[in-house]
Parts: sequence; C-alpha cells; structure tokens
Amino acid sequence: MKFKPGTTLVDVGTGGGFPGIPLAIMFEECKFHLVDSIGKKVKVAGSVAESLQLENVSTQWSRMEEVKEKYDFIISRAVMPLSDLVKLVRKNVSSEQKNALPNGLICLKGGELEHEVGQYKRVASLYNLSDYFEEDFFKTKKGVYLPLSKTWITPLIFHLHINKYQYGDKAIHFQSDTRKHIYNMG
Repeated sequence: MKFKPGTTLVDVGTGGGFPGIPLAIMFEECKFHLVDSIGKKVKVAGSVAESLQLENVSTQWSRMEEVKEKYDFIISRAVMPLSDLVKLVRKNVSSEQKNALPNGLICLKGGELEHEVGQYKRVASLYNLSDYFEEDFFKTKKGVYLPLSKTWITPLIFHLHINKYQYGDKAIHFQSDTRKHIYNMG
C-alpha cells in the first residue's frame, strides 16, 4: 500500500503510538494525528515522535467523539468492534479523494472476524498478516480495509450495472435493471 504525499491519517486509540508512529516513519510525506483518551499514553506517543524527530506526527489527548477534523484514512488497532468503530469515525472521513484506494478505515484486528465483518462483507477487504510476517504474533492477526467515503460507490455502481442509488445515514439503496440492493452501513 502506498499513500500519496499529503495524505492525512488519524490513529484512533493510539496508545503508545502504534500503528501511527511506525507508519509515520514509513510514509514521511503523510500527516499522522495520534488520538487517545488516556493522557499518559498520548504523552508517551508524543515523546517518541519527538525523540525520532517525526515532524509529520501530532497528538491529541481526547476521545475520538470530540475530534472534528477530516482525514483520508482512519487507522486503528482492535480498539472496539468494527461496527462501533465505523459509527464513531465515519464523520471524520474526508470526501476529497487523493489516493487510488477510496478513503476509509484500515485496522489491525485479531481472532475470528467473520461475524464482525459480516455486514460489510461486500466491500470490506481482509488480509492475513501471516502472509506478510513470519512472527507468531501475526498468525491470528488480520488487516481490515473498509471504504467509508461516498466515492467508493462509483466503482460499485459500474460493477453491478446500477442505474439508481440513494445514500442515507444507515444504508445505501441500489437499483439495477434486475434487482434492488441494500448495503447496510451500520
């Protein structure tokens, strides 16, 4: 995965700065905002970023509900169930597209995710991290990508031959020549 320069990402529940700080090292031309509700964790993340001279990292001691800014991508570890996380961060996803990948949520999750990802199965992508990393830690971990920007609708419309759609707060209703589709947004 590559991000274009100037891409903005917010790390929800960053703790000591993971995954935000390692990603900020990898993607120097992107801006990372690390948010956590526990002050001492944010202080550690800020100190680590400062000691590494990461000028592309900012921190905020706050709950994500209080964050009003928009970002291209929301990143997170397993801070809460996926549907709760989607409800929490949808307001923070920018409608302006910079990258080939539609704006949305990228998170690290562990365990059995079929039920958790179920309502998003048509648009969510799951990646076994053990395909990329050999360490035992990654054997049960998955990367989850879920587009949350309205811009992901366009490719879906063409793929399903959809001629009409309506975007609402909770669902997107599609109508093609042969049937109606409903995608529940949680």
